[in-house]
Amino acid sequence: MRKTVAIVGRPNVGKSALFNRLAGMNISIVHDLAGVTRDRITAECRRGPQVFNIMDTGGIGANTEDVLTEQVQVEAAIALDVADLLLFVVDVTAGITTIDESLALILRRTKKPVLLVANKADSEKRRMGTAEFTRMGFGDPAEVSAVHGHGINDLVTTIVETLDIAEEEPEDEQEKRRNARPLKLAIVGRPNAGKSSLVNAILGQERAIVSDVPGTTRDSLDVFCTFNGKNYQLIDTAGIRKQAKVDDQVEIFSIQRSYQAIKRADLCLLVIDCAGGAKMQDRKVAQMIVEENKPCILVMNKFDLFHPHAKQKDRIEELTEVMRREFFFLSYAPLIATSAKNSENIGKLFVQIENVRKGAQGRIGTGVLNRLMHETIENTPGPLGRSPQTFKLLYVTQVNETEDVAIPVPHFVMFANRAAKMTEGYLRFLESVIRKEWPAPGVPFRMSVRGKQPKERKK
Repeated sequence: MRKTVAIVGRPNVGKSALFNRLAGMNISIVHDLAGVTRDRITAECRRGPQVFNIMDTGGIGANTEDVLTEQVQVEAAIALDVADLLLFVVDVTAGITTIDESLALILRRTKKPVLLVANKADSEKRRMGTAEFTRMGFGDPAEVSAVHGHGINDLVTTIVETLDIAEEEPEDEQEKRRNARPLKLAIVGRPNAGKSSLVNAILGQERAIVSDVPGTTRDSLDVFCTFNGKNYQLIDTAGIRKQAKVDDQVEIFSIQRSYQAIKRADLCLLVIDCAGGAKMQDRKVAQMIVEENKPCILVMNKFDLFHPHAKQKDRIEELTEVMRREFFFLSYAPLIATSAKNSENIGKLFVQIENVRKGAQGRIGTGVLNRLMHETIENTPGPLGRSPQTFKLLYVTQVNETEDVAIPVPHFVMFANRAAKMTEGYLRFLESVIRKEWPAPGVPFRMSVRGKQPKERKK
């Protein structure tokens, strides 16, 4: 079983910068505002001979105006409990503070091994100041500069030696892990739609902070879980609000991280507060998913509050009718009603997720595809009818994905004379015809037309 290393320390000592450096990517938000990291964030560190997990935490002892500070302390306490090793990060430029001393007492009580990390030691003058930290009782500190990468390799070596994880992972285990790559699920939507509640309902524990304060989740949280024997990576994102309402620099970073989460996801779960109704911002988030050509499922959360006294059948029919009208441009996305608060229909959601994954595999045969398209165009001509000026389909093919992806998005390329005459509306009609033959629920189809160049006239 993989070891877990938790990065702890008071606010603004560079924990998130160190986390990002060890992870090899920007996952935690780095900012000079105290208390930015609110949740436990987990990633893999692959810098050593063996993979181990690293965990970023909210600053312990934060004295900010954030109403969630107490809950952040609980998150950090959980991290201390589950970790095998604690990296106690201090700031050499600030020296030992009263919060550092108080935190040292807490860490000693955990009985866990502690490595003292003196961050921001990026010059000889600063490194001279690390000696004073030895009186905290954790030995000589590891001198690093998370921002510039100084001392990181030595720190990783010390972690590996302390946890005795120097043995190389067996080849068969590596192969098994590669084959069991988790499906990346980006959980997106506007603030307070219930995204973190959905994550917690899936996990069966309060893994992400849940509050009725919009914008509670600032980081994109990667959480690994297993459901019905399948592996998943849940990416809980910050709520995406109207641009006019985004007046906090950290929130802007969070929203940008949500955009990135959509891009790297295999499947997007668009969470909508169906009791409050679809809003303009819900449609904007949906449009982002469409623009990125991402597979999607519409998760209608808070269904327990949607006309609760009506018959179940009538509620489902009305919800489907309303949401299909609101999200007509996401017609390929399955719709499922849930109540994250009551953990209702979570199992059905994962059945639908697997239906999307399974439905995307394979392809429609080229011969079948060409016959289908030619018969459709013959029986239902385009806007110009059978005029000599209309487009003429020559050939259509499905292009394979160039990279190994869990849910491939099919690309249908049509070669035609007078391709400019193929309207967007007619292209969508041809897409609907293909879907009748090959539904692929939740998966968008890329449709493009390439024209045959006209022959040059002889002079």
